[in-house]
Amino acid sequence: MEFRDYVHILRRSWILIAVLLLAGIGAAAGYTFLQDPTYSSSAKVFVSTSSGSTASDLQQGNNFTQQRVKTYADLATTPIVLLPVISELGLGMSSSELAAAVTASAPLDTTLIEIVVTNGDPVLAADIATSISKSLTRAVENLETPTDSDKVVSPIKMSLVQEAEVPTKPISPVVPINIAVGALLGLALGVGLAVLREILDNRIRDERDVAVITTAPILGGIPFDANARERPLIVHDELHSPRAESFRMLRTNLRFLDVGRENRSFVITSSVQGEGKSTIAVNLAIALADAGSRVLLVDADLRRPRVHEYLGLEGAVGLTDLLIGTAVPDDVIQPWGKRDLFVLPAGKIPPNPSELLGSDALVSLIAEFNDAYDVVLFDSAPLLPVTDGAILARTVGGTIMVSAVGRTHKNQLKGAFSVLSNVGAPVSAVVLTMLPAKAPDAYSYGYEDVTVPEPVKAV
Repeated sequence: MEFRDYVHILRRSWILIAVLLLAGIGAAAGYTFLQDPTYSSSAKVFVSTSSGSTASDLQQGNNFTQQRVKTYADLATTPIVLLPVISELGLGMSSSELAAAVTASAPLDTTLIEIVVTNGDPVLAADIATSISKSLTRAVENLETPTDSDKVVSPIKMSLVQEAEVPTKPISPVVPINIAVGALLGLALGVGLAVLREILDNRIRDERDVAVITTAPILGGIPFDANARERPLIVHDELHSPRAESFRMLRTNLRFLDVGRENRSFVITSSVQGEGKSTIAVNLAIALADAGSRVLLVDADLRRPRVHEYLGLEGAVGLTDLLIGTAVPDDVIQPWGKRDLFVLPAGKIPPNPSELLGSDALVSLIAEFNDAYDVVLFDSAPLLPVTDGAILARTVGGTIMVSAVGRTHKNQLKGAFSVLSNVGAPVSAVVLTMLPAKAPDAYSYGYEDVTVPEPVKAV
């Protein structure tokens, strides 16, 4: 994916990301609130040696002390030092438990030992640090004191140079850091889930998904309307609505589609049922008629015809009667409205739709329709459930594929194009339906990076 794809994902999934970000902050705040505060206090011990008064003796003594000071720091967490502290302060814990709360270190090139103690009680932390420093001093003195009778003074001297102070602020929890970590984790989880959802989502979301599947141009896009079933004739009922305008944009772009083809017949189909192909066919036919074209709308969906219902026409006779020779076009083609719009209903549903649509009678009818009308639109059955649409598309010579955003799966659209390719039916363009009116994927008057025949720009 490109950078803009990630930006698109973030815009689309900003609610999920924001929720997880707030959840991360809330979890960090809850953890911080429930965590007991911990205090830290430190004491420092200076280590020296008495090894003569000359410069050479002092240098040797200093080197000796630096070599031994790390050993003394390690000694601070041993039972020989900690047990007297436990007894003195009445801590009621083992030396190993106390050692876990004690850190002794010797800074490089110094003879200082810093003893740090952490505890939930700030006063007790300071008392323990000071007590360990004193106990270490006594332990080292005992260990370093010679046992022979002539030398009874230890060559190592340790002095408590900094007593532990009672801390006023806890070292943990650190509220800003915890909140920042929680926010980062929540943000990372939100972005990760958004990207994962995008990768796993196999539905058509925008024109870029279509461009990956086919090189056919995007003819236009129709915004989603929750009341489309109740008011399918949007071009007729709401002339100035954005959705009606989108159909007029389709009409404009259609005029520049397949300019090298002699006839202006198109099959309007989709991958599966429910993508809005019949609504597209009806409204596009009305829009073309409004512009002065002589239009014939043929309901060639011989399984679930809808055109006559949308237009309020009689559907008892129609295309099937023409195909079996029981009627002539003038008997079954019905005018609609005050425009040059004529409608051929499907008629009775036959038991063999595919055979009828593949007959020579249909070829003759298409030629007759092309001579009599400026534009002929065929509303066909979906391509994946049945073969009717593919057979009709091969005969007509131009196909407009309807794909519902957020509903049609990519493999369904691929399958539909494969069906058309297998029968040699050309695809003229794609129309996206159910585009969100609001949100990052919202319908706009321009598509990006989609090849559309000049001079018209895609909707």
